[in-house]
Amino acid sequence: MPPMRALRSTLGLGLLLVCGAVLVAGCGGGSESSSHVNPEAETGKSAPAPPRGAFPAAKGKTLEELINQPQIQHAQAKVTPEAQAFYVGPNRYPFTISEKTGPTGEIGREIADAEAAIYYARVPTVKSGAKSKAGNKGMAGKAQSQALEQPAVGPFPAKIESLATEPPFQGRTTTELPDVATVIYSTELNLPADGEYRPAILIKEKHGWSAKVLPSLKVGEYEKIPRPGDKAPVIETPTAESVGGDLGKLSTRVPPDTLNKVNYAEILGKEPILLLFATPKFCQSRVCGPVVDVAQQVQHQFKGKANFIHMEIYNDNDPSKLVRPQVRRFHLPSEPWLFAMNREGVVSAAVEGAFGVKLMDRIVEKVIAE
Repeated sequence: MPPMRALRSTLGLGLLLVCGAVLVAGCGGGSESSSHVNPEAETGKSAPAPPRGAFPAAKGKTLEELINQPQIQHAQAKVTPEAQAFYVGPNRYPFTISEKTGPTGEIGREIADAEAAIYYARVPTVKSGAKSKAGNKGMAGKAQSQALEQPAVGPFPAKIESLATEPPFQGRTTTELPDVATVIYSTELNLPADGEYRPAILIKEKHGWSAKVLPSLKVGEYEKIPRPGDKAPVIETPTAESVGGDLGKLSTRVPPDTLNKVNYAEILGKEPILLLFATPKFCQSRVCGPVVDVAQQVQHQFKGKANFIHMEIYNDNDPSKLVRPQVRRFHLPSEPWLFAMNREGVVSAAVEGAFGVKLMDRIVEKVIAE
């Protein structure tokens, strides 16, 4: 399986995995340079996606023509996509937005109330026959650049999903770190075929627009990840009993969550299961602590109706010891991931990236009803 991304250091919890997220400079602030935020959004609050008509129409423009219009500036900030696995058809595309990082590399402040939309263009297929790896890389880079010359598709406006939970379910892993995300942006991209696509983001500013080209995404690259309708893989998951009550072996959340009361292998195909892969302490992104909090709250809401299991990512909770066999069995290139399995042992839902209570509620209600 592809390796998880590299580690970074973070205040109070040592090493975390890089997957930071950041956006339009000044967005959400009170200065003249701040973005024109979604009027229905507040920091840490959910908000519906703006209407498509609120963003420039592609109208046959290439992606380059679209983002280089006179009224559109280059976004001086960082936007981090939170998903790597894409398939033909509708795909949830989650991302986080923050201010530009400072000169010393510190994490930029989260932007939780921007109006944003995604566009994309197809990356032309690279012809085979290159004689060297360097040549292949050069051709791939050229093809990605040529994607800007292809017709733009969009806009796909993004909604804002709150990651907030009620105080009893908030871990210190979430509340005591300054750079933990409070929201996730998401939109649905309808991708027509296997291959590579180059997305770009447009963000509504107070005096116009800003745009940024994002990393390419590949459709069909991770076909081994279980999808809805697939028979779920069989794995053994540790429980509080199997670790002698030492919950720190089960969870890097502070304090440890209580999502490991049953062994997945013993109930698969018998009862509904919600299986969450995430490591709050060593996360690739700013969202793993919040999603474990979300699962903790939703478990309380659906007490006795489904089984909630949190699976950490690294052997012995030590990134130097590589990922656990359960992660490899599900062929995961990233985290967090949430899988729902019904009473037949079939995958009911699979969500990559962060999610809030509302989305998890819907997933649990669906898998219980099946």
